[in-house]
Amino acid sequence: MGESVDGGIVVSEEWFDSGGTRCAARVHRPGTARRTPVVVMAHGFGSVRALRLYAYAERFAAAGYAVVVFDYRGFGESEGRPRQVLDIAMQHADWRAALRFARSLDGVDADRVVAWGTSFAGGHVLTLGGRGEPLAAVIAQVPHVSGPAALRSAGVRAALRTIGPAVRDVVAAQLGREPVHVLCVGRPGETAMMTSPDARPGMLRLLHESGLTEDAYPQTVAARIALRIGFYSPQRHVAGIDCPVLVQIAAQDAITPRRVAERAASRIRRSTVRVYDGGHFDPYVAPLFDTVVADQVDFLLQHVPPLPKEHA
Repeated sequence: MGESVDGGIVVSEEWFDSGGTRCAARVHRPGTARRTPVVVMAHGFGSVRALRLYAYAERFAAAGYAVVVFDYRGFGESEGRPRQVLDIAMQHADWRAALRFARSLDGVDADRVVAWGTSFAGGHVLTLGGRGEPLAAVIAQVPHVSGPAALRSAGVRAALRTIGPAVRDVVAAQLGREPVHVLCVGRPGETAMMTSPDARPGMLRLLHESGLTEDAYPQTVAARIALRIGFYSPQRHVAGIDCPVLVQIAAQDAITPRRVAERAASRIRRSTVRVYDGGHFDPYVAPLFDTVVADQVDFLLQHVPPLPKEHA
């Protein structure tokens, strides 16, 4: 893949293998000769790396970190079929493959790897850390921590609307047919996985700020996940995390409620908790973005500095 240089930072489009499928990864390398920590990043529920994750990666690279931003199998620019199937175990496997890939990069300190996840991926990085993945630190931005809490936040009617498509999707999968999809984000009253009043406007803002049109990528997911999300609770694993963790919470989050996220964070031994005035989609864009990403950079500099403290 071709490489570009911007302010001393080398950016390249690369690939890594996960379960026999190629996953797309954009790698940012800071302009330094020493071995650097690496931050591995992925997006939330049914989303793709192009939705504002590069804005964070640029800040981390400018601070002296290598960064790997990847798409899950079947999403975005990664390969894999059928498309838009969100399988939690498969996404965990993609995470492990991405972490292995990051550790293999030239110029990277394989012992100082940070997992950065937002929303659903925030739950993934908490789960992986709690299950023993060797990490130097974890950053979980507005993380999904409780399946039951997510269902309660969605509301009974919204959850019930997804059951029919979910059952049809399961049957389709058993018959070897194409998935039955539902919208990831919809307006209140629509059949979608997220239908809070701020969900659709928030997604449109993310697309606009990323320079993408509404049809830039499929904003759907195989409906079968509706039968699984209630059972996925990363908070069950957080007590097993040994490394420093930054948990960033939106006070008016209608998708991951503040009290649930705070309770989960309180069970992490080495947690730093930051609460911001805003909703689930606000950390990605102005005016909140600058504050959120600055706190992330400060956390990284404190716990995983580009130059180990004994050599600083």
